[in-house]
Amino acid sequence: MRALRIMMVDDSGLTVKKMAKLLEELGHEVAGTATTGWEAVDAYAAVAPDMVTMDITMPDMNGIEATRLIMAADPAARIVIVTSHGQEQMVMDAIEAGAKGYVLKPVKKEKLAETLETVAAKYLP
Repeated sequence: MRALRIMMVDDSGLTVKKMAKLLEELGHEVAGTATTGWEAVDAYAAVAPDMVTMDITMPDMNGIEATRLIMAADPAARIVIVTSHGQEQMVMDAIEAGAKGYVLKPVKKEKLAETLETVAAKYLP
């Protein structure tokens, strides 16, 4: 799989640090980060990532609404939800909003790689 430019959206600095390390180990580039839904929506066009990893629970705007707004601006956006166990309904809401896949926290390198590969194969030109 080719290297992807990925924008990470998560309000936890620790999660961002861990995910960045995993993404780099998998050969991908962290193209940008955002800590709130509004930041993600504002940064998306400027960053122009191949893919976005999106937390659901964040201050000011959750990841589901941010996904909805990004998808409205760019129907080809590829967003992968990264969420904690026990939020199945929220994951379904995010998929309905346009997310292309999801990964559960704590994120495992193999599962992240598999999800990114699946989404890239299906949605990237």
